[in-house]
Amino acid sequence: MSEPIVSIRNAVVSYREDTALRDVSIDIHRGEFIGVLGPNGAGKTTLLTLINGLGQRTEGEVAVLGLHPYAGHGHKVRKRVGYVRQIERIDPRLPITVRETVAVGLYGRLGWFKRLNAQHWQNVDKALEQVGMTHLAYRPIGHLSGGEYQRAAIARALTQAPEILLFDEPTASIDPKAQRDILSLIERLHHERNLTSLLVTHDLATLPAACRRIVLMKEGTLWKEGTREEMLKPTTLAQLYDDEAIGRIAPVLTGIQN
Repeated sequence: MSEPIVSIRNAVVSYREDTALRDVSIDIHRGEFIGVLGPNGAGKTTLLTLINGLGQRTEGEVAVLGLHPYAGHGHKVRKRVGYVRQIERIDPRLPITVRETVAVGLYGRLGWFKRLNAQHWQNVDKALEQVGMTHLAYRPIGHLSGGEYQRAAIARALTQAPEILLFDEPTASIDPKAQRDILSLIERLHHERNLTSLLVTHDLATLPAACRRIVLMKEGTLWKEGTREEMLKPTTLAQLYDDEAIGRIAPVLTGIQN
């Protein structure tokens, strides 16, 4: 197997007296689509920020795309890693269009205060086309639905031409149909662009079928990892979630395992 493009060894992330990650180690190889699953507060988002060079690493080693984000290379890493967060609330009065919002992603590569040329705007329009948002390019960003906003956020990340895409609960707070559409889009882009993708979720129903490797996180630790079939066994999940959560996810578990 080739060398990993992300390698984390014995990482610890602490915020004052709170330890968000405890002795986490993982290797990620080019082209993988990894699902990171666990209850709220398990450290899933912290793992993504660690990879993106925005975490507060206190111990351990982190290498991403051959660079060391905590040894002065954080900006170089973020030029090559796209990050799609949970839906953010946008003031509908904000006078910025969808197209202008997507263009912000270019500054990760170009640097701030650069003037965008015609080719840059063509890249923006191509990203909008890829996520099915061309017809909304000139709508104010605050006037979008949740699903539309996430499509714009994905387009913004695509303008960076990322090698790695990180998704932090990308379908939270949107309706079921929009969730399915967003997950289908994420899977399609992963394959078409030959990306390496990590998707964080606490909800099994939003775990894409393309995630063949699953990482289970619990109380700031990488508790278990393995194949989809191994990690989604009811006996395994019963140790990860409380009884109430297991009751909620039971109806979707059979379909996700298939």
